[in-house]
Amino acid sequence: MGEHILAIDQGTTGSTCLVIELATGRAGRRVKVLGRGYRELEQHFPQPGWVEHDLNEIWAATEFAMGQALRASKVRGSKIDAIGITNQRETTGIWDLRGRPVHRAIVWQDRRTADRCTAVRAAGHGPLFRARTGLVIDPYFSGTKVGWLLDQVPGLRQKAEAGNLRFGTIDTWLLWKLTTGVQHKTDASNASRTLLYDIKRGQWDAQLCDLLGRIPASLLPEVCGSAEIFGHTKGLEVLPDGIPVAGIAGDQQSALFGQACLSEGMGKCTYGTGAFALVNTGIEPVATEHLLATIAWRINGLTTYALEGSVFIAGAAVQWLRDGLKLIKKAPEIEKLARSVPDSGEVVVVPAFTGLGAPHWRPEARGIIAGITRGTTAAHLARATLEGIAFQVFDLFAAMTKDYGRPLASLRVDGGACANDLLMQFQADLLGIDVLRPEVIETTALGAGFLAGLGAGIFADTAEIERAWKLDRAFQRKMAPAKVDEALTRWHAAVQKA
Repeated sequence: MGEHILAIDQGTTGSTCLVIELATGRAGRRVKVLGRGYRELEQHFPQPGWVEHDLNEIWAATEFAMGQALRASKVRGSKIDAIGITNQRETTGIWDLRGRPVHRAIVWQDRRTADRCTAVRAAGHGPLFRARTGLVIDPYFSGTKVGWLLDQVPGLRQKAEAGNLRFGTIDTWLLWKLTTGVQHKTDASNASRTLLYDIKRGQWDAQLCDLLGRIPASLLPEVCGSAEIFGHTKGLEVLPDGIPVAGIAGDQQSALFGQACLSEGMGKCTYGTGAFALVNTGIEPVATEHLLATIAWRINGLTTYALEGSVFIAGAAVQWLRDGLKLIKKAPEIEKLARSVPDSGEVVVVPAFTGLGAPHWRPEARGIIAGITRGTTAAHLARATLEGIAFQVFDLFAAMTKDYGRPLASLRVDGGACANDLLMQFQADLLGIDVLRPEVIETTALGAGFLAGLGAGIFADTAEIERAWKLDRAFQRKMAPAKVDEALTRWHAAVQKA
């Protein structure tokens, strides 16, 4: 037996909770997932381009998932030693002092503030925001969402200026609910995704708040480190009072931590609906042309930074083969179909269904299939679709290497699609480095658990976390470099046509 941590992973499509046991053995800590809970979250689309979540529904889904995970694990709530939270990052909520939401949360995918962003950029403020926040001015981030709510919801600005409202990303909302309104806090990684936070000085920036809609300081949560005691549970049905909430990080930063990428130069890629790549760049943010500089975490007062890039379509391309083209019935079937041919037959799929993300930044791009012949089969299309995911990730890391100035020694992978051996092997072939898949691929939740364990003193230091990470399989390059070059030439020619 060991210590037990409840990890909350509140994502875009639902809330997942894990009960994690940290057992001590001869080889150090052993991580075991004892129970899992999940509840899907309803998506609200009030207008084209608008995406909203109900904050109360988020809490209800999280409560349900916590209870389900505890029952599945057969661990009583009184045996939970700490709680960790990770979350969809830029989604924006505002509530009153009694914890009543004043509007649905505006989700990170929402584009309603595009005109506001255009106006701020046209006024010449882009370099200022890039220098202070590491981000580009885009509706993706929280700041313009807050300004929109204050301006568009009747009476909200007056209440905010009177100090009667609270803003938060979803971690802040969950912490508020877990502590029954005692704590209004976030961590540095989530704060760094708002466009309101100076990532070098480590504080909310009054000038940026003013530029994005005269956002009052009283609205903003206290910014803490990522591994410390944020507060204690109070007044819950599923958990007793007094359990420390001891770790918080945004989902991608949490996955980086869960992958034990704790040293400068280590990187991970999460293969989900999209693909998210982060590289630990150490204690100084890296100036970047094509990517985002962000805070990875802050521990014991020391801030670690990361470079981040996003591929919009990864696992969603497999869903397209399943739901759109009906080539497969279940997503895992794609590997068997793709393996039925030795290669893609020079077919290239560019899955730019919603444009191309980093490093191309071409929102107008659309998906194409190139190189089709009379001999092209469903298997070639399946294989080319998997390869299209890997090609996009290759381009992402090529840009990272250019901006960072040093190559990765290896890449740690997680997310549902990393279970596809064919995809991981092709990724290793393209990158020419070892692609490392861990035993636990739910590393987003695991990272929240690790941070909570560190914040609660269960882990003595990060070295224990490094030893707790366990390898499942390493994929190494098998393809000849000349073949890789030919494949990349075909890919980049197709991208130009997308």
